[in-house]
Amino acid sequence: MTAPQPFRSPIAATSPDKSIDDLDAAIRRLATGINAQSYRFLVLVREFDDRFGWAKWSCRSCAEWLAWRCGLSQSAAREHVRTAHALRTLPAISAAFAEGALSYSKVRALTRAAQMHDEDLLLAYALQATAAQVEERCRQIRNVAPESADEAQRSWRRRSLSIWRNASNGTLRITVELPIEEGEVVARAIERAVEAGDVASGPELGEQSWHAQQADALVAVAKTYLDGGASESSSTADHYQVVVHVDDKSLRGGAGRSDLPIDTVKRLTCDGSLLTIVEDVDGTPLDVGRKKRTVSTALKRALWSRDRGCTFPGCANKRYVDAHHVRHWADGGDTSVDNLTLLCSYHHRLLHEGGLRIATGADGSRYFQRPDGRVIPRCGYRLDDMLDDGIDVRALCGDDDTSAEGWLASVVNRRNASAGARGVT
Repeated sequence: MTAPQPFRSPIAATSPDKSIDDLDAAIRRLATGINAQSYRFLVLVREFDDRFGWAKWSCRSCAEWLAWRCGLSQSAAREHVRTAHALRTLPAISAAFAEGALSYSKVRALTRAAQMHDEDLLLAYALQATAAQVEERCRQIRNVAPESADEAQRSWRRRSLSIWRNASNGTLRITVELPIEEGEVVARAIERAVEAGDVASGPELGEQSWHAQQADALVAVAKTYLDGGASESSSTADHYQVVVHVDDKSLRGGAGRSDLPIDTVKRLTCDGSLLTIVEDVDGTPLDVGRKKRTVSTALKRALWSRDRGCTFPGCANKRYVDAHHVRHWADGGDTSVDNLTLLCSYHHRLLHEGGLRIATGADGSRYFQRPDGRVIPRCGYRLDDMLDDGIDVRALCGDDDTSAEGWLASVVNRRNASAGARGVT
């Protein structure tokens, strides 16, 4: 067997006689060649997948084969396969990639958004921007798509907070993951605590780090809450301001860009202060309008007088309640008592990003619907709503209590009894 030949670079490892400009030009030429070869690589991967070549090695997918045979991580392999197939319908981007004018990092981002935007305009932007700028622009474009609500919901489900106490050195570590818009609320609260002078300062603390100041500010925020600083009927809109860039036409169902998923933007702007800034295509401010509230103080008082808290069926929350536009103002809805209802932060999110909706009956009354269209009753589900036709309710209950509560109690009792029979405690 012939031994593999060692790789010999056509360029010397060190080139002391070359100028910095010569090295710059050489690196750029190599980068262009790498880009062109990356395109060729993806074309081959696409053809290999089209012909189910990976099945010959008993792999379950092309990504699995690619990770195995080419030494990629599973996530990188899946992205390569996805990008390879996406390029099939993007001729302009493919041509620029084949010529080496685009890097794989830019192309990977472009293929996620090009179907929702003009390909030529997006390509023109990518040729002049950095990879990070292209990634951000494509993320903003994806936020306008209806599917962005699913991503917002996934981000919300991933929220978590863990506390680890280390008694040996007397410290406590807090790790938290939040959706970006809610994380910004926490960050703004910490910044306000610093600005308000709630962080210890003085010559003796002049060397403390910025991270230490942030930690002190977080403790100050917690102490303020424990001292009763939060009002019972306070709205989150009264306490912070988050700057979000979004195209006006995107709010009305058109194409455009948004810093956050479009349904998240609609939730944030349901009850808050709006400051409209008109920008050109490059993001340069052209005009700054006056700050205005979507829900006035008088309207808020009227809503509280009518709703007395969150109006979602079964919710008694009166803290951190927002005014929700039943028909959003971006869609032409009025900012009036008739078009507003109070929702707590949790149910407000479900109405925008969770697929729930408020519908109006023939008599003008409003009711809530789940994503599958089922109506959420005001006083809880009846037993008939929870069982299929043909089920003997009395046989399930085992007694005369055929109410929904009795049925649920019997189910719990049977589960507990079966768990005890198995020795489960």
